[in-house]
Amino acid sequence: MALLEMKGITKDYKLGKTTVRALRGLDLKIDRGEVVAIMGPSGSGKSTLMHILGVLDTPTNGTATIDGADLESLKERQLVTLRGKKVGFVFQTFNLIQTLSAQRNVELPMVFQGIGAGERHRRARQLLEKVGLGDRVKHKPNELSGGERQRVAVARALANDPEIILADEPTGNLDTETGGPILSLLKELSTRDGKTVILVTHDPDAAAIANRIIRLRDGCVVASSAGGDSHA
Repeated sequence: MALLEMKGITKDYKLGKTTVRALRGLDLKIDRGEVVAIMGPSGSGKSTLMHILGVLDTPTNGTATIDGADLESLKERQLVTLRGKKVGFVFQTFNLIQTLSAQRNVELPMVFQGIGAGERHRRARQLLEKVGLGDRVKHKPNELSGGERQRVAVARALANDPEIILADEPTGNLDTETGGPILSLLKELSTRDGKTVILVTHDPDAAAIANRIIRLRDGCVVASSAGGDSHA
């Protein structure tokens, strides 16, 4: 069974008296351990699809399942729990809290899952070491480079050991030299740790680490092809 499956997904938004259809009968399957890049022009539905894949939104019509759980059948609290346990997010703008240290930023998702302080401290330090920032645990975001801040964001995404890492333009604010190691790190999460990594990106270099590239246009999947690392 696919880890993520979408069947006949539509998503409508109301803008005043106008209804805008962002997704139009979309079908999609993503297996465990895949690295998938979702690409398409602005307005193609990438952000809407990302919100549904990340359990931040539910479809207007169609069926969306994560690990066999039908999102439509879940109550709001169940959706929050599913999102907290199954999905880790990495954002283009890092979304770190500027007043907190790297360690405290990584701990935050664990606070919401009710994990005790001792375990939070231990796990956060371990994750920062994993992303190569074992010597930066006490540094605040403004004391870190862009690449280091994105590494903190990756560590934070891993805080609750999710099966899915959803990365929205993860190299969008980084130059090529800085972004390359971030992409290598995301790929490693799949090959070494078995995570399912979904990249929403315009960046061909980011898409090159994927096993599969899904292209959207006008709210539909118009192509699905092997990625640059399909034989890895």
